[in-house]
Amino acid sequence: MEHLEHNINGKVDFLTRIKSALLDKEKWAGLGVRVISGAVLATLVLILLWVGSFPFAFIVFLAALQMLREWDHLTKNEDSMWGVAGLFYVAVPCASIVWMRNLQIENIENAGLYIVLYILFCVWATDIGAYFSGRIIGGPKLAPSLSPNKTWAGLGGGMVAAGITGGLCHLFSPYPTTVLSSIIFGIVLAVAAQAGDLFESWIKRRAGVKDSSTLIPGHGGLLDRVDGLMFSVPLFAMFVCIFSLSRA
Repeated sequence: MEHLEHNINGKVDFLTRIKSALLDKEKWAGLGVRVISGAVLATLVLILLWVGSFPFAFIVFLAALQMLREWDHLTKNEDSMWGVAGLFYVAVPCASIVWMRNLQIENIENAGLYIVLYILFCVWATDIGAYFSGRIIGGPKLAPSLSPNKTWAGLGGGMVAAGITGGLCHLFSPYPTTVLSSIIFGIVLAVAAQAGDLFESWIKRRAGVKDSSTLIPGHGGLLDRVDGLMFSVPLFAMFVCIFSLSRA
């Protein structure tokens, strides 16, 4: 009986904490600006992704130039090797996403488009799931020395959101090839995206700045917005390459 009462009280406390977090205006300060600017940016990306070809490659090229500019700003006090590292850090994911968009798979129309949509939706779901679960649930910090706001609850929420999104994306994406693998890859991409986020947080802490720039209202710089893609896109491109070769 005592054990049952303890469990009930624990659940009540948990629900109370969630209710308190939902009503805490400070936790959600700036959310409106983030949503609006994020929606505008996502819409632009989706339109250009749909068009594909030169317009998409060109916007990726412009984005790469801006990211290199932000990287140079973040590493201006580091030695010259950081500049070389920045070229790889930016060029590899940018080249990977352009390659995937232009990928042709026999008997599958618009395969490249759907593959890129899969990874974008999974990473965006990771960001959204981590943001809300981290603020609502809170709890132990994931890596306080790198990013004081990220929690294990946020990582878990991001993984769950990405797994569900990955499974739903199987309705249109030719790869991954099964619902289960789509869910698993979604979760893997969530972990990679969070690792990319933590890596950029580490770089910013070294530089002593909060954001890589002030380009995007509510988000900071372009690197702040796409940091999760910087790790997840090359990882997924590697698996897509293996998949494509296996079908050849």
